[in-house]
Amino acid sequence: MNTENIRKIAIYGKGGIGKSTTTSNLSAALAKKGYRVMQIGCDPKADSTKNLMGGKRIPTVLEQIKAKGEELTLNDIVFEGFGGVLCVESGGPTPGVGCAGRGIISAFEKLEELEAFETYKPDIVIYDVLGDVVCGGFAMPIRGGYAKDVYVVSSGEMMSLYAANNIASAIRNFGKRGYARLRGLVLNAKNIENEREIVEKAVQEIGTQIVCYVPRSSEIQEAENQGGTVFEFLTDSVMQGVYNELADRILADA
Repeated sequence: MNTENIRKIAIYGKGGIGKSTTTSNLSAALAKKGYRVMQIGCDPKADSTKNLMGGKRIPTVLEQIKAKGEELTLNDIVFEGFGGVLCVESGGPTPGVGCAGRGIISAFEKLEELEAFETYKPDIVIYDVLGDVVCGGFAMPIRGGYAKDVYVVSSGEMMSLYAANNIASAIRNFGKRGYARLRGLVLNAKNIENEREIVEKAVQEIGTQIVCYVPRSSEIQEAENQGGTVFEFLTDSVMQGVYNELADRILADA
């Protein structure tokens, strides 16, 4: 299989900004549209895919490498979730021991070695990446030629926008070598005063655009409390329309 035909996207954001919630709902929206999606969590917390897996945590690539060694197979690290989304968690080391970024590198290397993309043939791969520190393994999706398009999830809060600016700077540096390009910012609203205006000003300074506005909604929490996305647990949800709009925008960016 020519993996160049796979659409590879990285979604970055500061910890706690709602990046994994956004990514999981995006994956669900794309799956509902008929795409075969693989979501790869690149955060030591390993909770990126739990809303696609009925609220349950899946074993991480690092855990399984440690437990199974050379006996490791794709069935040990790739799990099918809601809508057929293929779920992978890279995992991380024991807190205080080792480098979390190195965990991402090891996971990527193992997925390549086991020919995950050739085996599952996804249409779209989404890397869900912690964006507080864009170094080492956390930069792999944009530095290693894995993701072609990057989206940043941010609110109007200062630290969230600070992280978004750092991510944009990293992409500009790597972009000179023909790697990933920043497509825009997903505004995940926190309902702070003048939030939209603050973020619009920030994206002008960063040199990007707002690709989607995600309003703060109790529907998201309601679905997560049941262990899933708004597509799985809610009917006639306004938020389904929002995530469908985000999916359409990303598909149009191809």
